[in-house]
Amino acid sequence: MSQPTPSTPNPAAGSKRGKVLRIFAVLVIVLVAVVAIWYFMYGRWFEDTDDAYVQGNQVQITPLVGGTVVSIGAEDGMRVERGQLLVQLDPADTQVALQQAEANLARTVRQVRGLYRSVEASQADLNARQVSLERVQADFNRRKDLAASGAISNEELAHARDELAAAQAALSGSREKFETSRALVDDTVVATQPDVQAAAAQLRQAYLANARSAIVAPVSGYVARRSVQVGQRVQPGSTLMAVVPLEQVWVEANFKETQLKHMRLGQEVELRSDLYGGGVKYKGTVESLGLGTGSAFSLLPAQNASGNWIKIVQRVPVRIAIDPQQLKENPLRIGLSMKVDVNLHDQKGSVLPAQVAKGAVFDTNVYAEQLQQADADIHRIIQANLPAKG
Repeated sequence: MSQPTPSTPNPAAGSKRGKVLRIFAVLVIVLVAVVAIWYFMYGRWFEDTDDAYVQGNQVQITPLVGGTVVSIGAEDGMRVERGQLLVQLDPADTQVALQQAEANLARTVRQVRGLYRSVEASQADLNARQVSLERVQADFNRRKDLAASGAISNEELAHARDELAAAQAALSGSREKFETSRALVDDTVVATQPDVQAAAAQLRQAYLANARSAIVAPVSGYVARRSVQVGQRVQPGSTLMAVVPLEQVWVEANFKETQLKHMRLGQEVELRSDLYGGGVKYKGTVESLGLGTGSAFSLLPAQNASGNWIKIVQRVPVRIAIDPQQLKENPLRIGLSMKVDVNLHDQKGSVLPAQVAKGAVFDTNVYAEQLQQADADIHRIIQANLPAKG
């Protein structure tokens, strides 16, 4: 009976396996080297995040006076210009109040004109009393000399003395009346007299209340979240709709705190929107680095004093400005998701802005225009109730 011969290893198979392992090791080393070179030459100078969203100003449209809605001038998605009528409230009550204020101002102007005339009359009466006193004083002096020589009786002299005292008292009363009348109009003209100013303030308030029954757009933009309905009774401060100026949007990117070490103001940013995909790339700049984490500014900040605390990497909001021309060509909407890549090569910028904010960042002057119109109406009424020149 023959014995089985033991199998011997195949030298060719072992050599082939070793060659494959060596090739694999070389590929791994090359891949690691490529990754390391890419990181040190390129990757470490960029930080990216998908946790980024479009933000913008949402101008709330709220009434300044109460009233009933009689018309609505714009619907969701419509473009409106600054000063355009959005909601009209019933102006009946405010118009009546305005007419009363206008009549009150006209009456006050005429009354103040009477005060100026009373000053002139008081001045004339004072002059007449002064002349009368001088006449009585001279008569008394003559009678006093005659009484000393015995030409008239002492009784007649006493009557002259009484007349002098009466003339002096009349002059004093006339002077007090003149000073009282002059104090009401001293150093003023009709338009600046206090009573006229008070009536003008009442008219200004009534005019603004009537003008504000027409609710206009403070800024140009697009209407969003309209909730007001015709016939609805609205109160001051209630939200009716919003106007969003889409040409002024920005991106708020929430970076991990470990990504902010080399991030500086003014660094270039490349952004891509999920709305347009990779075909549209926006250029932006880092405008500000958040002054706190999202959790720190939340309504209920986290309390980490408990014993089961677990460290969690926090995120800090970074505000990124977008090129306005690109926004015009490819408009974005508030809340859209964005992919953000920050180029960290530029390290000249600071972490916090060094310049102090100057002027208004975002403002409107539509309400100032209403006040100017009220002042013009006041000037017209005052001029119409002054004496005609000629």
